[in-house]
Amino acid sequence: MTTESPVRTPRPVEELDRVTIRFAGDSGDGMQLTGTQFTKTTAVFGNDLATLPDYPAEIRAPTGSLPGVSGFQISFASTDIRTPGDQPDVLVAMNPAALRTNINDLRQGGLLIVDEDEFNAANLKKAGYPLNPLEDGGLARYQVVRVQITRQNELALEGLPLNTAQKFKSRNFYALGLVLWLYGRSMDTTIKWANDRFKRMPDQLEANVRALKAGYNFGETSELFHSRYEVAPAEVAPGTYRHISGNEATALGFLAASELAGLPLFYASYPITPASDVLHELSKLRNFGVKTFQAEDEIAAIGAAIGAAYGGQMSLTGTSGPGLALKSEALNLAVMTELPLVVIDVQRAGPSTGMPTKTEQSDLLQAMFGRNGDSPVIIVAPATPSECFTMAIEAFRLALKYMVPVIYLSDGYLGNGSEPWRIPDIGELPRISWSYAGPVEGEFNPYQRDPVTLARPWAVPGQKGLTHRIGGIEKSGQTGDISYDPRNHHTMTLARMERVARSVADIPALEVQGPSEGDLLVLGWGGTYGAIASAAEKARKAGKSVASAHLRYLNPFPGNLEQVLRSYKRVLIPELNTGQLSLLIRGKFVIDAVPFNKISGQPFKIAEVEGKIDEVLGLTGPYELSFGGAAVLGGG
Repeated sequence: MTTESPVRTPRPVEELDRVTIRFAGDSGDGMQLTGTQFTKTTAVFGNDLATLPDYPAEIRAPTGSLPGVSGFQISFASTDIRTPGDQPDVLVAMNPAALRTNINDLRQGGLLIVDEDEFNAANLKKAGYPLNPLEDGGLARYQVVRVQITRQNELALEGLPLNTAQKFKSRNFYALGLVLWLYGRSMDTTIKWANDRFKRMPDQLEANVRALKAGYNFGETSELFHSRYEVAPAEVAPGTYRHISGNEATALGFLAASELAGLPLFYASYPITPASDVLHELSKLRNFGVKTFQAEDEIAAIGAAIGAAYGGQMSLTGTSGPGLALKSEALNLAVMTELPLVVIDVQRAGPSTGMPTKTEQSDLLQAMFGRNGDSPVIIVAPATPSECFTMAIEAFRLALKYMVPVIYLSDGYLGNGSEPWRIPDIGELPRISWSYAGPVEGEFNPYQRDPVTLARPWAVPGQKGLTHRIGGIEKSGQTGDISYDPRNHHTMTLARMERVARSVADIPALEVQGPSEGDLLVLGWGGTYGAIASAAEKARKAGKSVASAHLRYLNPFPGNLEQVLRSYKRVLIPELNTGQLSLLIRGKFVIDAVPFNKISGQPFKIAEVEGKIDEVLGLTGPYELSFGGAAVLGGG
């Protein structure tokens, strides 16, 4: 008698346009790594994507506690997308705390995958669950898939010389393998990464590869999933693409600026979340002549950067909001000495230490006015992770041409988020022009200004005939000597302001998406771009007269901004602060812009901006933001 193996019926494949997945677990569960590896695989597959890493604010929160939950959200699609998604379609929760802090975001009917081994009495107590949520019926509105991830992972690693704790660390790869199978992704990209990462640790390499394959094969062989899903590759412009985060793009952008200018780059920084990755990335680029200096504090970092700028280097310093406050006095020195210094500010939630790992846009007024006296600087701000590259180049292009400090305002959402980036051709990049002061006859005046830009000459010390005095005390515009003359101070203050104002000639006009005039313009800056552009586009598809525009240049504003603003009956400004751009727009143009403010440490959702649009158009009553069940008025 012959016994045949049962024939397994192939799982049906459901085609989807877009999927949003969130991986959530303890800060030691490797959720950032899991999400990053899924993202890299998805980028190779050819989907458009956007990510939102969500780090715990407490570095050493107790294991299994609510403050220690780490998350990583990725949205990927067969079409162009601009945000990491409003609500996840899939939540992978590695423990009860991860479930409790994320379950309210999962869409109704969404897929919930849990490691049921971790839903023990101790972990349930830490998460504040009196009863096991997997047993009490509270998850009935979701598709719940219970997997013994910890147990199955241990079985897959039997025979390896690893203890229980070491085996436990690879369970994130088991979960990754399961989700890769579910969405038709290959394991090859992750296996290649593991081989590179663990090539000197063969046992760890074997453990991670086994765990990955075990999770993948579990999905294939178990009966828990009735179908698989596929999201087709997106149609994109021809070119070479890579997956890039905003902080990586920032570092590469400043390197590109150095190469375009033909000047060596010097970066001085003190480590601070979420800007530290820029220092990490630039420190890898010493083969390109990049010099990085990790200073003892924020003040030392900008002091070194000012010295490098004075010495003729392309000089850069970076920080976040608290560090920008510490740098303010020295930044004023750069304003007074009129040196081409660029300051990176990757903003985070404040004030003070605030919420270091959460995003915010609350440093705009600090960048504009956070120094004593009239102390103008140019301010630029990228709108997407990949735009961090181009705006980094812009920062130095303007700094060198106008001999003025430039503040580059990124934020935690942009810096940590990622997307596909088409690597540009060299010919597409702008020229960066600069010149050192040459020999002069007679006395050298360091404030002899260019008649067009009002930039003073860049006099590198040690050059014959260019002896001059420089510093924080006011100087004569005629001789460069110290001057307390009231007329001179008036003239020099206006010259420093006018020099920034004249840079508008090198700033492109503000572009509008949608009708050139109409009922409503939604105006934004920084990381709010994706939610604003998507919400306005949805409104237009619904027949509403709504346009959107996004500012990349915040001081000075684009020359056509007032004309754009006055082309619409109403102006709505969503911001992750209490209304700072709204204040500037109202003050400069006397336009009654409507602020829409969110200060939760999280980016805007598309639906939130849609809701406020309908309120401003008079289609609904007051729109309310919701935070974990509590609602607040979504106005300013």
